[in-house]
Order: sequence, then C-alpha cells, then structure tokens
Amino acid sequence: MRSPIFDKDNFRDPSTDRWVLESSRMLRIGFGPGAISRKGAMVGYRGNLDFAHQGSKSVGQFFKKQFTGEGKNLMHITGQGEAWLANRAQQVFLMELENEGITLNTDHLLAFDDQLSYEPKMLGNAGLMAGGLFNLEIGGSGTVAVTSDGTPFVLDASQGPIYTDPQATVAWSAQLAPTIKNDFKMGSLIGRGSGEAFQLAFHGQGFVVIQPSEGWPVQIQS
Repeated sequence: MRSPIFDKDNFRDPSTDRWVLESSRMLRIGFGPGAISRKGAMVGYRGNLDFAHQGSKSVGQFFKKQFTGEGKNLMHITGQGEAWLANRAQQVFLMELENEGITLNTDHLLAFDDQLSYEPKMLGNAGLMAGGLFNLEIGGSGTVAVTSDGTPFVLDASQGPIYTDPQATVAWSAQLAPTIKNDFKMGSLIGRGSGEAFQLAFHGQGFVVIQPSEGWPVQIQS
C-alpha cells in the first residue's frame, strides 16, 4: 500500500534510549525502570506493562491529593516493554533534572521517572478560582516530560519580576514561589474588563516557561 502515512518518519525511532521523542507530539518510554504519567496519556504499548493508579506516599500527601484532585490524575507504569504517551496532540519536551527541582502546572505534566520525588501544591489563595491553581513540585535526578500548546518560551526571572497568565504558564524553577496578582476591577462585572484579572507574579533567581496559548480561562467562583 502506498500512502504518506507509511513514510519512514512515521515509524518507530530506532534509538534505544529510555526516553525518545518519536515526534514533537509523541513520547516513547522504555522499561525496566518505572515511570509516573498523567492518567490517560498512554496511546499504545508493547510488552508486559502494568498501568496502576498512583497512590499517596504519606498521610500528608494523601490529604493534599484529595484536596487538589492530583491523586486522581496519576498512574504508575512498571514492567518490561515500551509505552507511547501523548496528550491532546500537544508538543512534548524533555527536562533533565540533576539534584534540582521544578514546579509544573499539572495540566502540562506528561510523565517522569518514578525515582523522582513529587509533592502536590496549591498556590496561595487559588481556591478563590474555579478549578484552582494546583501544581506538582518534582525534584531529584531524572527525566520529566512536559507538554505545551505550541513551542514553549523560557523567561529569566532574575532580570526582573515576571507576570504570567496562569493558563499560559507551563513550569518554573522550584526555588521560585509565585504569588497571585489580582487586577480585578469593577469593569469586569459589566463586560468591560480586560479578561486578565489574575496573573502569577515571579520574583527571584530562576526561570519560567510559558506557552503561546492561554488554554481554558480561569473563572471566579460565584
């Protein structure tokens, strides 16, 4: 059969690396070692793999996960074989951690090595917003796969304060502690607001990764 779908670029990459970008939107992970991924990210696999709900590692983490919903969104992949992961055809990029940490907007997590530590976090008074602003702090040495709507852009927070749209914010250095900047004005109540009522404010040494998309807007709970 002749068809563009059978072009060589659409077949498995021959690399034997553990983490391989088959394309800009498809990740392959090789096993032995386990990995933790977002639930529902597996689009194909080969071999003898087990996909299990990722439970809490401590009582404190259990309560945080129940509050944030993060515990419902992770799965642990173990066994021998390989798995292909993707999410909504978003672009995938890999970050290598070496005894360091990053914080991820949970909407942009795809997978990470299971030897990395992780902790769900909630930003300040984010409970005032529908859906909240819940993040995952990941640390240690290993690989993290992150997704983005389009090609991501890295900003250096050490050059001055950075303010970002929460839905456009992908990840940031773990040493940064963003606060919520509220620009809510009465005009927003009568349809004349800018639509940018809340931003994340970053101050200090580190980087912030943003995407060229605002995703689904954050709404104020009534």
